[in-house]
Amino acid sequence: MKIIKQMYWMCSRQLPFILFLAYLLAIVTAPLFTPHDPLEINMNERLLEPSVEHLFGTDHLGRDLFSRILAGGQVTVGTGLLVLIIVLLSGVPLGMMSGFIGGRFDRYFMRIIDSFMAFPDFIIAIVLSGILGPGMLNLIFAIVVTKWGSYVRLARSTVLSEKEKDYVLMAVVNGLSTFKLIRKHLLPHVVGNVFVLATLDFGKIILLIASLSYIGLGAQPPTPEWGAMLNESTPYFHSSPYLMVIPGIAIMSTVLISNLAGDVLRDRFDVKG
Repeated sequence: MKIIKQMYWMCSRQLPFILFLAYLLAIVTAPLFTPHDPLEINMNERLLEPSVEHLFGTDHLGRDLFSRILAGGQVTVGTGLLVLIIVLLSGVPLGMMSGFIGGRFDRYFMRIIDSFMAFPDFIIAIVLSGILGPGMLNLIFAIVVTKWGSYVRLARSTVLSEKEKDYVLMAVVNGLSTFKLIRKHLLPHVVGNVFVLATLDFGKIILLIASLSYIGLGAQPPTPEWGAMLNESTPYFHSSPYLMVIPGIAIMSTVLISNLAGDVLRDRFDVKG
């Protein structure tokens, strides 16, 4: 009985993370399962209800909604992953460098970060996207600028808390180079915390991408993107509510799974927050 309880506990704690990885894999392989061309217009089949031929029905231009949801997942989730990778590769090294060097560089650099984090994420993203104009490249840049500060601060705070500990001081006394010191002693502590934040943050990035596309600052027609699909479906909400409900469920499920996976990792790495 004890073994069964342990197995149940392990499965219940690991299941969200497994679902998250499986979800990402399904998004990546989505083109293999699209039964129709997501961009093909057929006005003779516009606004069809869900059926065997069109699993989720068709939109106002007769395009298969199931195919567009799968293709839109690649745009929305793929863009979110790209943003996350750019943020990690830029924010984490700068944060570690700022915490390790300290002094004037740290003080001036953190004032810049504080200026970015003084406003809500959505406000900064919408202002930058509005200035730069609509488009996915501008959207990616706006969200990267919005999110990178939190990773800089997290990496910096972790380095500051670890670099004064005895094992780090002993490594310095023993002549360990700065690069090896960071790689062997500081980076492992940073990775766990950053990984947890990234998983929890992924859902917020997805919401930002969908929100900006919904108001016309992200993906442009005819590109299938979940937020843009919500915008296109607004006039047909009363007659064909599934056109908005299905993309909304896709966004909600992605955010929910990423949050559950982040909770598992937070418990795994014992991150307080």
